[in-house]
Amino acid sequence: QVQLVESGGGLVQSGGSLRLSCVASRLTFSVFTMGWFRQAPGKEREFVAAISRSGGSTYYADSVKGRFTILRDNAKNTVTLQMNSLQPEDSAVYSCAASVKWYSNLQYDYNYWGQGTQVTVSS
Repeated sequence: QVQLVESGGGLVQSGGSLRLSCVASRLTFSVFTMGWFRQAPGKEREFVAAISRSGGSTYYADSVKGRFTILRDNAKNTVTLQMNSLQPEDSAVYSCAASVKWYSNLQYDYNYWGQGTQVTVSS
């Protein structure tokens, strides 16, 4: 069965950086749009970033634009999220997801999900 496994979360001070990785297995990685979503306690899951199948197009939520960068390596079945200038409001469980759609920022359009990795930003 398809697996998406995230890593790289942790505790960081405000203004710091983290790099999340997601490794996919048992799927044809290059045909999926890949996305990152996050969910903070008591809040709805929200879109963070997405990257097209080839990696040529990227999309970001306004709240992270200019601070986060999504990349993918189709040879390694990996998508990463470089997060800079982190703020306490970025604290959440971050999950990667795969979608057969060309692009979507809607969680319902994503077919496969990882278990998530916790990011905590202290002030």
